[in-house]
Amino acid sequence: MTTVQKRRARARGGELDECLRACAVHSGKVVGSIDRRRVELAEQLRKLLVAWGMTSTSGAAPAPAGGATALLKRAVKGAATPAPVIPGELLDALLAVANKALECGYDDELNLALVISDTVLAQRKNSRAGWRLRARLLEALGEEDEAVEAYERYLGLTDDDGFGVRAKIAGLRLAAGKERELLALLRRQAPRAEEFARRPATDVWAEGLTAQARGDWTEAEPRLVGALLSLGAENAPVAERQELLTQYLDLRSAESTDLAALTEALALYAEQRRGRMRGPVADPTVGGVQWVSLGEFRNLIAGKSICLIANSGRVGASSMGAEIDGYDLVVRFNSYRIDPRHTGSRTDIHATIHKHGFNWDQQVTTRLVFGGLSNDWKYSLRNRLVPGAQTYLGDESLRWPLRNIGRVSTEAWSGIPTTGFNMLWLLDFLDVSPTLDLIGFDFYESGAYRVQEAMKLAITSVHEYTSEKDWVMQRAQSVTDMRISLR
Repeated sequence: MTTVQKRRARARGGELDECLRACAVHSGKVVGSIDRRRVELAEQLRKLLVAWGMTSTSGAAPAPAGGATALLKRAVKGAATPAPVIPGELLDALLAVANKALECGYDDELNLALVISDTVLAQRKNSRAGWRLRARLLEALGEEDEAVEAYERYLGLTDDDGFGVRAKIAGLRLAAGKERELLALLRRQAPRAEEFARRPATDVWAEGLTAQARGDWTEAEPRLVGALLSLGAENAPVAERQELLTQYLDLRSAESTDLAALTEALALYAEQRRGRMRGPVADPTVGGVQWVSLGEFRNLIAGKSICLIANSGRVGASSMGAEIDGYDLVVRFNSYRIDPRHTGSRTDIHATIHKHGFNWDQQVTTRLVFGGLSNDWKYSLRNRLVPGAQTYLGDESLRWPLRNIGRVSTEAWSGIPTTGFNMLWLLDFLDVSPTLDLIGFDFYESGAYRVQEAMKLAITSVHEYTSEKDWVMQRAQSVTDMRISLR
């Protein structure tokens, strides 16, 4: 997808009716797909069409009879009437579609996400979610300068960097600087490259490959470097620049006899790649944190009373703060919110999914980070752990308790276990706590109670809340409106 095509795709956004029409048309394209990502996108598009059909605001046409199918036909024919402002439920549904489209990563889906991004920001110019979506899209499309600007707009609208945007900006800027250093180094190492840097990169690159194929590295290298300089000068998409840089250094590694010069180039190449992957790491030891294994964690909690505090509306109005703080250990989850009168003030153990960084800067004794894929889990630890914010940190033996410790397969438990369930299962499995109480667990019947930045996060459908509730109730020793006791 060329830069011109990307910009043309973005220019189609802005009008709500056109955006919704594009979503309706795209829904027809992905229905029946066997690609998992497109199946998930199709489901979000279905929800959007339903939300559109149910939405009626001032200036908007009433929803047509016949549900989503009738709405799809109407949208394709161009009969929809634009709404002056995106209602909240419709906005959330649009953002969910765009995020799934971004996960797909295909050109058609990126086009759709760009249209939605432009529409959201045209209608709500101070939408935090809209600016973060725009930044992620621009980054995926390789337009890093614009991505950084969009990320900065997002940061200007929030006080809580739960998604690690500051680290992302730092990484992108570091990478851009190292890439410029690398190109400057290659320019010095291959002075003849200047002869070819003003010609179209595609033509010069082809000439270089032809020369390399016939064994003439002396003629190949300046052309290959010239093509790289040309791409850098025109600020070509990052993916294109990176692909050719990788190919060039692979060829050079096989051809070059100057090991010191090659090593210098490879070092800069590695630094700029690392910057894009994870950003700068100021303290690789994370403040001298003590890693704990499954057995060591067991010793830390043995003989202590434990309460697990739900991120539920029921907790937020409980007036149980003093009682909660009376337990030996207080466990909280993900984007928990503190209101001492209702929630208590202490957090001894913070259990969190690796995918976001809410509350990772809050001082706790122990932090357990859960994640299904080892590489993604390690990536998040490198990027999101805050030095000094925890004394103990769970190692990989504690990464995914239900699956890795319990060996519970997807056949036996098909849904992705929630952070709360992973934590509760682990404590029940270890069975060393005389008191194990769940406070405010109503499985989101009373809504979410989280830090403000996380309140817009959807209650995802990938978890088996009903199965988790059944598991809990089968083991409950006593149940009240606010407390479920397993011991």
